[in-house]
Amino acid sequence: MNGPGSPDHPHHPALAALRPRLPSPLQDVTDGRFERHGVRLVLKRDDLVHPELIGNKWRKLAPNLEAAAGRTVVTFGGAYSNHLRATAAAGRLLGLPTVGVVRGQELAGRPLNPSLARCAADGMRLHFVERSVYRRKAEPETLSGILRAVGAEDAYVVPEGGSNSPAVRGCRRLGEELRGHADVVALACGTGGTLAGLAAGLGPGRRTLGIPVLKGGFLDGEIRALQQRAFGGPLGDWSLDDRFHFGGYARTTPTLDAFAEDFEQRHGLPVERLYVAKMLYALVALAEEGAFPHGTTLAAVITGAPFGG
Repeated sequence: MNGPGSPDHPHHPALAALRPRLPSPLQDVTDGRFERHGVRLVLKRDDLVHPELIGNKWRKLAPNLEAAAGRTVVTFGGAYSNHLRATAAAGRLLGLPTVGVVRGQELAGRPLNPSLARCAADGMRLHFVERSVYRRKAEPETLSGILRAVGAEDAYVVPEGGSNSPAVRGCRRLGEELRGHADVVALACGTGGTLAGLAAGLGPGRRTLGIPVLKGGFLDGEIRALQQRAFGGPLGDWSLDDRFHFGGYARTTPTLDAFAEDFEQRHGLPVERLYVAKMLYALVALAEEGAFPHGTTLAAVITGAPFGG
């Protein structure tokens, strides 16, 4: 598990340059909304792993950067993608060329938003594609066309959100770090790769709860497929609760904003809105519903920090 090829081994060249803080710290918080139901809340501060490759982005990218072996890294995302920003930052820190294929040809002629501007400042070449092309990006013919268009036919390709087998195996370490520290581990899910690895590493007698931030109910099958490819079959006890996406990815509401601001004031934690706020809101609601037995230790994985925060 910790041989020279594994992402937490000190000889891993990506790690030597990037120096992550692993294991990430566990923080006990006192919150009456959990305590009155007999639930102890701890925060798994994966937002502190690395100042630029935060949390699950570190765990997913490190093994892929190793596999890239100095080749150009081509990856995919929307206009506000945390994954694109993390990949661009890694490219700058490691001296690797990066290309971000961005969903939405209509963005090509507009000024870059702050997220994409950060990618460009970190040296990432941005290539905008029509949404119809983007939807077919996993098809070999479409992918070949994209790689030709960016002049990088021999590139190392990382999928949207970074969720592939090396990433899933990298996230297994997150579960291993939480063994013996929690009965239930909760996290917000985008593409499902972090949950697939976490559940595999957590071990028997513990369960993982995923809070999808996108609408659509497709994640269950995605996670099963990711585990099949990474481990040869399902591992761990996990479930999803689809009720807390607040309208879908990058959507928020006044209720969610007020909740996040209140949590920040109570606990001094900057709450990232697209993922973390939805997960924490879900946990308060689930505690009220009696979803966690009295005496449960609940770990909430803080997978990111507010952009610019």
